[in-house]
Amino acid sequence: MSSELRYTANTQLEHLHARYTGTGHADLSKYEWLAHQHRDTLSSIVGHPTLLSYLAIADGEATGRVKFEMTERMLQPCGPPPKKDDD
Repeated sequence: MSSELRYTANTQLEHLHARYTGTGHADLSKYEWLAHQHRDTLSSIVGHPTLLSYLAIADGEATGRVKFEMTERMLQPCGPPPKKDDD
């Protein structure tokens, strides 16, 4: 890989990280990445009223109840974080 191409790829990646906070970084763990993905999905559902209504009808629940449950699930969307190994 040429140095120009590597420089361009790195600057584009840095630009993406600066512009979009959900793109992650080199030290991001699998759990953190997965939690971000789940939170993004839940917030998208809550933020789009038609999708929220669709899920409420499918579950047979009130729209407010579905919104509340999804907002609550954003706290720990993948369960408690794994134990960290301190070396």
